[in-house]
Amino acid sequence: MIFRKGELFNGPGGFAWGAKNARVEANGMTYAVEHTWSNDYCDSACDTYTHNICPDKPESVHRGDVRLLNLEELGEIDAFIYGFPCNDFSIVGEKKGFDGTYGPLYSYGIRVLKHYQPKWFIAENVGGLQSANEGKAFLQILSEMNEAGYKLTPHLYNFADYGVPQTRQRILIIGFRKDLNMEFRVPAPTHGPNRPHPYKTAYDAIMEPPILENAYNNDMPKHKPKVIEFLKAIPAGQNAWYDGIPEDLRLNVKGAKMSQIYRRLEKNTPSYTVTGSGGGGTHMYHWEEPRALTNRERARLQTFPDEFYFHGTKEKVRQQVGMAVPPEGARIIIEAVLKTYAGVEYDSIKPKWDVEQMLEQKIDSLFL
Repeated sequence: MIFRKGELFNGPGGFAWGAKNARVEANGMTYAVEHTWSNDYCDSACDTYTHNICPDKPESVHRGDVRLLNLEELGEIDAFIYGFPCNDFSIVGEKKGFDGTYGPLYSYGIRVLKHYQPKWFIAENVGGLQSANEGKAFLQILSEMNEAGYKLTPHLYNFADYGVPQTRQRILIIGFRKDLNMEFRVPAPTHGPNRPHPYKTAYDAIMEPPILENAYNNDMPKHKPKVIEFLKAIPAGQNAWYDGIPEDLRLNVKGAKMSQIYRRLEKNTPSYTVTGSGGGGTHMYHWEEPRALTNRERARLQTFPDEFYFHGTKEKVRQQVGMAVPPEGARIIIEAVLKTYAGVEYDSIKPKWDVEQMLEQKIDSLFL
């Protein structure tokens, strides 16, 4: 059975690559996902997505602002995926929630659900969504998804627990159409202490196997001599505020000191979160060599294969890599969705949130 997939805010195609490689064999059938249409406002991301996901169907990637898109004419779908913009829900920044420019964009996904009524959907956002607008934003989004006709399973995932060599926490909301009488169960973590597999480390990702010199998007960064000396004074796992940095090299910064500024990786643990933007000192730094990571090294930490080519300037590529969902994490979640649909059992854990209880509390609050 092939599920026709629509996608909003497609980015470079992390979720789409995971979907493209997800397969479940059961009941004498193959359950898989097929790209049908997608949308993003970033030209470079659309170029990357088209190149890697649907090179034979460039017209199926709709470029431009979702607010100007005719959602009702995109084509019938059975599955829907959208990582709605997280800028206003992030724990870093002003956390405007629904009051920001990007917060309300989740509603376009709700419109897709109501119009096409796909069998299942996956929505993704940062962990900060749970506290945006004092928790009201998260509850409102869940309420609207429920009213669109879906049984929901939201959970806070750490992708490192599923074999991604990076500590990356994201909220995923998986919904099955209510008339299907199916309930998604959160797949049990597979990596970490007392689990079947150890965590995958930054070293595993970047060095095994080594990246070829002519690999895509692997241009080495260029640093000023003072930055190189500064990095040499920072041990693996430490950052710009390490006490052992000589006085003449220290940063003159007052106020908040972000832990990820000039933070060097520890090679024997998963990396810290790959991000898509930020100024000097936020590019992620090698544990041994005094330099920032290349975009290909960041892509390795995100589990993109080396043949996955990113279009755009170095900064645009960095943005795409950092904003993407790790393809390997996406594949694992989508295969759990396919197993749910096929009726295949798998190890699971209790989700972080009880949606029915949350929605009941919302209804009760209206009468207080």
